[in-house]
Amino acid sequence: MPAPLADLSALPPVAPELWARLAYSKFRARFHLGAKEQDYLASRGLPAVMRHAADFIATRLAPARPARDGRQTPWRGHPVFIAQHATGTCCRGCVAKWHAMPEGEMLDAQQQGYLLAVIQAWLKRESAPEQGNDEAEAVK
Repeated sequence: MPAPLADLSALPPVAPELWARLAYSKFRARFHLGAKEQDYLASRGLPAVMRHAADFIATRLAPARPARDGRQTPWRGHPVFIAQHATGTCCRGCVAKWHAMPEGEMLDAQQQGYLLAVIQAWLKRESAPEQGNDEAEAVK
């Protein structure tokens, strides 16, 4: 099983087109952080939550054939789980469809970094103030 990424500070950029594609999906667009997940994110901070995300990606998505693939990501209970469903990073089938990473091959560090960047960007977007959606001030 691959180890979680050590450096989460240098994640790649996420193409703006992804957000438009995800918004077009009624299923993906319905996911939002609830009060419990917002509180969890605020109390623990984005860096800690992203360390959890790195572990989830490394253990539940990165293997070529993850255990319980298609059912490995719970629907609630952690901000990352909701972000994964919202961004198509919840199972290898969704990762293949939304992010063009083939099933049946182990995800390398670069691919894991991209998926983490997508999750982090979504969490920042969800936490941003409604009026300006200023990602920089929303979650530090």
